[in-house]
Amino acid sequence: MVVGIIGGGASGMAAALAAAEDKRVQVVLFERQARLGRKLQATGNGRCNLSNLHAGAWAYHGDDAAFASPALQAFDVSKTLEWFQGLGLFTVAEPSGKVYPYSDQANSVVDVLRFALEQDNITLELGFEVARLRRRDAGFSVESAERSVFCDRVIIACGGLAGSKLGGSMAGYQLLRSMGHRMTKLRPALVQLKCAWGGVAALKGVRANCRAAILHDGILHAESVGEIQFTEYGLSGPVIFEVSRDACQGRGNWSCRLDFLPDITEEVLQAELNRRTKTLLPTEELLTGILHNRLGRVLTKSSGISGSRMVSSLTDHEIRGVCAAVKSFEIGLTEPLGMDSAQVTAGGIVTNEFDPLTMESRLVPGLFACGEVLDIDGDCGGYNLQWAWSSGRCAGLSAGRREYDQN
Repeated sequence: MVVGIIGGGASGMAAALAAAEDKRVQVVLFERQARLGRKLQATGNGRCNLSNLHAGAWAYHGDDAAFASPALQAFDVSKTLEWFQGLGLFTVAEPSGKVYPYSDQANSVVDVLRFALEQDNITLELGFEVARLRRRDAGFSVESAERSVFCDRVIIACGGLAGSKLGGSMAGYQLLRSMGHRMTKLRPALVQLKCAWGGVAALKGVRANCRAAILHDGILHAESVGEIQFTEYGLSGPVIFEVSRDACQGRGNWSCRLDFLPDITEEVLQAELNRRTKTLLPTEELLTGILHNRLGRVLTKSSGISGSRMVSSLTDHEIRGVCAAVKSFEIGLTEPLGMDSAQVTAGGIVTNEFDPLTMESRLVPGLFACGEVLDIDGDCGGYNLQWAWSSGRCAGLSAGRREYDQN
């Protein structure tokens, strides 16, 4: 039996290794790029946050997020880390639960997977761009512009549209739609956000730990605490990725409210600033030692205070205004940066057309799908790669079974 897997990313490689555990099965892994795992190599800023110790159903989204639970339970974090250890990868977990390769290099993850794929019953078809997938007798014809390969079963593991410069594309969606499957609207997730505030360019490159709250028409939409980074166009960083899903989608006004001192109360801050009014500091140094110097100056100026004044001249009302800026600075949002910059695609192929226990299509027996091409996406912090490993292994084991119930 031949199992064809279209896509050599995280879920595709996991599926190939699972299907190949039965040595009677021949696995053909099709990848349109010249090498495997290109997008995987770039994840986590080149460190590859490959899982999270706290991964659970709560971290996943989609029209039917519960679809992800069976695969995540069958191949959970502990089993995933045991699997990687068996492949020769050492890992380390941060206090937040994020799991990284011990080398702190994403290429370590790609390398152990690539080495593991060097098996007699696995064939790599690199540079093979699948143009069509057709039903043929009891199987499928996987076709490029130049040639075709017959497979008894096929797994679509092409990934999503996000990160097109690293290989994101519409290919998986198009192949599954050609087989009769439907898809939901695609949206960027884990993405930077553009803002309407003209002062953001002055803070380009500044990083700060804060609480970020996304508001839609003044109502709280999402909230997280962590590092934010200012860019020339808006807001980036882990905390923004965590709250960016669905931001600026649909009508209404969107904004981001930032608390730059989430662990310090406004009363404590006000007491410290009142103490500073008894010093000879210029007002541009009012927040020195509390915040990044550039950020402190911008926040002070945004409160209507001139930098040419002395701190001793500030009134109680002006001090309260600076405190409010530090603890509740609101920036209007315009749009996400776009799919090219997104780490993950929200939306995808409708999941109720697949069996969550096997990842097999309910419409086309012998056809499977896994990973980001399906309408499942996870929070920031290793959850999306855990879904790739879990769903890929589920699809690979199911497709690699020589006998199964097609009912």
